[in-house]
Amino acid sequence: MYSTCNTCTTCNTSIHTQFASPHLIEQIVYDGLDPAADPAWESSGAATVEDYGRWCGHLCGMTCLRMALGRVSPTPAPSLFELRDGALKYGAYTEDADGAIHGMIYAPLATYAEEAHALPTTVHRRLAPAEILELLDEGRTVMASVHYEIRNPDRPAPGRGGHLVLITARTPDGEGVHLHNPSGTTPHSRAADLPLATFERFFAGRGVSFAGAAKRTA
Repeated sequence: MYSTCNTCTTCNTSIHTQFASPHLIEQIVYDGLDPAADPAWESSGAATVEDYGRWCGHLCGMTCLRMALGRVSPTPAPSLFELRDGALKYGAYTEDADGAIHGMIYAPLATYAEEAHALPTTVHRRLAPAEILELLDEGRTVMASVHYEIRNPDRPAPGRGGHLVLITARTPDGEGVHLHNPSGTTPHSRAADLPLATFERFFAGRGVSFAGAAKRTA
């Protein structure tokens, strides 16, 4: 459940998932389990199980934001669906008349993070893997656009982009990235160390970085 998430021993950042029950993620993403069947759905902050089931698959970006906020604030980050509601107000997600959901849209996300959560945020429409390491060295975290199959890095990459992960640190050897994956199917894929070349195969070359410390006001 969201209230009892794990803290990563590598980067001291909370590990959150976009689905309320991490042990069900593999069944949801590969076996067609209806996410509305998740018994822990209420812990996401969703008002109804229908709202949870419709939205949870789209909230990788909000999960990344939640982890970034938890890293810099002494107070608990808002629930996943509280963040979703705020992002909707700022236009970081849009909905068609037929109910189709679109997003994450980076520019309004940055405005939302800064205005609502005092978290300085920069949009990187073009971002090289080596630049990610430089941002980490500045104390920033990086929400990167990758293919969701980055959870299986030993397999060929089917594409680039379409999913968001939060990069929180360099790997211990300093040459790769340590990332938290909101839809990781195992503990090792939810908090993973990847060589930079492996990461690049899944990376779309764009993302958003968050400052290492939020500018809080009294």
